[in-house]
Amino acid sequence: MQQYDLIIGGETVAPASGEYFEVFAPATESVMALVARASAADAEKAVACARRGFNTWAALAPREREACLLRAADIIAAEGQQRFLENLIDESGSVIAKARGEIAYSVDLLRTAAGEARRLYGDTFPNDSPDRMSMVFREPMGVVAVISPYNAPLSLLTKMAAFPIAAGNAVVIKPSEETPLTALALGQVLLDAGMPADAVSVVTGFGAECGAPLVDSPDVDCIALTGSTNTGVAIGAESMKHMRRCQLELGGKSALLVLRDADPKRAAEVAAQGIFTHAGQICMANSRIVVERDIYDDFVAALKANCEAIKLGDLRADDTRYGPLINRASLEKVQSHIRGALDAGATLLTGGEVVQGLVLQPTVVLNPARDTAIWREESFGPLASIVAVDNLEEAIDVANDSDFGLSAAVLTHNVQWGFKAARSIRAGSVHIGMHAFQSNALAPIGGHGMSGIGRSGGKYSTEEFTELKWISLSLEDQ
Repeated sequence: MQQYDLIIGGETVAPASGEYFEVFAPATESVMALVARASAADAEKAVACARRGFNTWAALAPREREACLLRAADIIAAEGQQRFLENLIDESGSVIAKARGEIAYSVDLLRTAAGEARRLYGDTFPNDSPDRMSMVFREPMGVVAVISPYNAPLSLLTKMAAFPIAAGNAVVIKPSEETPLTALALGQVLLDAGMPADAVSVVTGFGAECGAPLVDSPDVDCIALTGSTNTGVAIGAESMKHMRRCQLELGGKSALLVLRDADPKRAAEVAAQGIFTHAGQICMANSRIVVERDIYDDFVAALKANCEAIKLGDLRADDTRYGPLINRASLEKVQSHIRGALDAGATLLTGGEVVQGLVLQPTVVLNPARDTAIWREESFGPLASIVAVDNLEEAIDVANDSDFGLSAAVLTHNVQWGFKAARSIRAGSVHIGMHAFQSNALAPIGGHGMSGIGRSGGKYSTEEFTELKWISLSLEDQ
């Protein structure tokens, strides 16, 4: 069995404790690798390296940072199948189509970030006194701790790291303990592409042991987290103690509105894509479906047929729709949401059974009570609930009945209805004619409420990871 060490200071190093932890393949629930279990000492060493590496990296010309990120993109484009495909399938339970999509999107993200290295624009503004000039500069923050999730371990980590890097920051990456192999591979790609040895490190392990020391470190200037809302609240609170910037992309409970002019069969296909991709382990998944009564029965029948036609099985087969949940605890959480909804009077339309191991059937529940976990909490599994409404105004009210506000979607052919919903729904993004799971390398991804703070993607990311500095100049000898 292969054993993996940390990446610190451009080298692979054993953990200070000498301890390793087991990484499990969700498809088989068997051990696939042993990975270094980083401690506070390892985190501190990585941060110290990053402090030095920042000075080197930030001093480079924008064209040099651009060239490095473009080389990283080319490496992944050329060697992605070899370096990343098997890891994405084995350690995160991705089907092959999703794994290929992550690789391609990561290449796009790196190339987009490379362009942003040249676009850290400043500003000028007029002074009341004609003998003075005022300029505003954007400067890199310093050391960014990147804490990444398991559901899209390559593409989300790439987005979280590439834009801070483009802005001139050094990064210390702490990936989910469920998917460390992909993060280690990406860290090595960045080094192979020419990043200074000290400017990127990867520490693998558990949150309390190596993640918390990163958050607590006085030498970390910013925390970037994509993860659960509970973790985000804790990190945000800790960051405020040090008046430290944090960018938090957290949970979601996205609504999909299906209006009465939509084609029920096509709407069902879109809804299924938006909730069952990667077994619903996507923060933007449209797990709450709100349907106008005029087409409710036809839509429900079409979605049931769609669910029952979904193929599950071999992760390496092109027609397999999704695979297992990441671990046993995640499966049990989804099952508890189903039981809670049914116990409170909801109806099971389809699914609810385990196919094998950690693979759960596509599951749809009708008319759940709005105070149950299936409606209020992120299930993060192949589970959707449907409610019927009488009109657009009620649909908007139901969509806004959530503590989350990450993404939403509206299926309609009426531009006025679509824009009214899009402007009225409290969410970081609203997609008309599509499902709620959308992403773009240039788009500002982020949410309202318990879905987080800040935005990631394109110029919005590079701006998140810079500090503004006002410099004024007197043109007269004082």
